[in-house]
Amino acid sequence: MLSENIYIYLLLAIFLFAAGCYGLIQRRSFIRMLVAVELILNGAALNFMAFSRFTAPEPDTGRIFAMFIMGLAATEAAIVVSVSLSVYRKYYTVDPEDVKDLKL
Repeated sequence: MLSENIYIYLLLAIFLFAAGCYGLIQRRSFIRMLVAVELILNGAALNFMAFSRFTAPEPDTGRIFAMFIMGLAATEAAIVVSVSLSVYRKYYTVDPEDVKDLKL
């Protein structure tokens, strides 16, 4: 059966992770960076779910980790959107290259 193969899930997770990494490297705006991080987190959650389903004796563990990742992603999205709005109000741009005054 097609859904009983772990490799399909892992290939999809690798694709999501690679697309997220590529999006972070391109970093044209803060919102695109947010979407890229979301793709990376979704790839990680898919890995947890796949390994939990096929290898773990207790499949609820993967679901718990996936729910934790979803909560983390929602929190990260709220923080990034609020920071992006604050940066846009001050600099009138969302391009990270144009914002030179930010300090660590």
